[in-house]
Amino acid sequence: MIKNKINLYLIQYAINAILRQKSKSFFITIIFTMLTFLLTSIFFISYSIKHELDSTVTALPQIIVQKIKAGKAYDIDISAVDDIVALAGVTDAVARVWGYYYFENAGVNFTVSGLDQYEKQYKNSFEDIVTKFDIEQLSSDSSMIVGSGVKEVMSQNYYKNYFNFIKPDGTFKKIYIGGVFNSNKQLESNDMIVLSKDDAREIFDMDEEQATDIVVKVANPEEIPTVIQKIEHLLPDTKIISNEDLKVSYQNIFDYKSGVFLAIFIVALFTFFIIIYDKSSGVTSEEKKEIGILKAIGWTVDDILKEKFYESFIISFIAYIVGIILAFTFVYIFQAPVLRDIFIGYSQLKPTFALPFAFDFQTLFLVFFLSVPIYIAATIIPSWRIATLETDEVIR
Repeated sequence: MIKNKINLYLIQYAINAILRQKSKSFFITIIFTMLTFLLTSIFFISYSIKHELDSTVTALPQIIVQKIKAGKAYDIDISAVDDIVALAGVTDAVARVWGYYYFENAGVNFTVSGLDQYEKQYKNSFEDIVTKFDIEQLSSDSSMIVGSGVKEVMSQNYYKNYFNFIKPDGTFKKIYIGGVFNSNKQLESNDMIVLSKDDAREIFDMDEEQATDIVVKVANPEEIPTVIQKIEHLLPDTKIISNEDLKVSYQNIFDYKSGVFLAIFIVALFTFFIIIYDKSSGVTSEEKKEIGILKAIGWTVDDILKEKFYESFIISFIAYIVGIILAFTFVYIFQAPVLRDIFIGYSQLKPTFALPFAFDFQTLFLVFFLSVPIYIAATIIPSWRIATLETDEVIR
């Protein structure tokens, strides 16, 4: 036999050895596939949601100013915008009119945002909407622009062309659906309804001289802490939230949910290593007899180890590939039912969103090195122990 080259005869023998032990090989392959599928699905879901959260937080305002009374947020006077803009380091300040609207029929919350056609928008997604749609025309037509998730929910509840908002006084505000927008940040836009500020104020029963909060843009991000101190001194009855605060909050939520996934990951990994331990603790009497016979007919230790390598590699690699394909299909095509709910939560207060495709090759390498080489080693090491014994001792 030729050294250091792939021996097709050994590969053929390894395949036949796998087929001779159909039940055992099938069981190991199924278990291996399911563990690979579970681990890879966990990593895919985690990476996709982390990618979406990072993208969403980056698009959020640098500073948000809220008026606080008795620990609760109240509407803030628009006149505060001029005072904030006058502060050194501040390039722009926008009074936002927005809020959550609970749609009882579907059991979800919509985010309703009022826009002004001529204001400088604080988010790129709003800039795209203002550029594409005429907000002033929407106001005169009593129309709104909705996210794809909102459109789907409304259509399912027979609101295909318009929607009746219930105002705080119990009366209805009929708003027509003037268009649908999509964004590459689904967490930001999937539940969004955009209309004019006048219509938003009417829906939330808000005075013309008031806003929900004020967003502030700073020229130099390093000056944000200084600007926050200035705003706190200027408006002592307000709560200041920075982009970094929002990042920490999002990260805390993500870390908490990651803990659940980590528990699943540890259980799956523990199960895998139990199988590996059982595999490496020894070989069966049939396998010992087979190795003894192979040595008796002239096979060297190197030949036996190569055959065992091929045998274990075929099983583990097929299970790995099938597990990866199943995980990819499960997460990105079927949207990971059940597993994604562990991370996102079972609450349906928001329209559901699709997990974004965010492929990470490091995940594939990590799962590969956590499984295939370990299984191969667990197969070769006990075989090597037997193969190095005398032939007659092995056969006996």
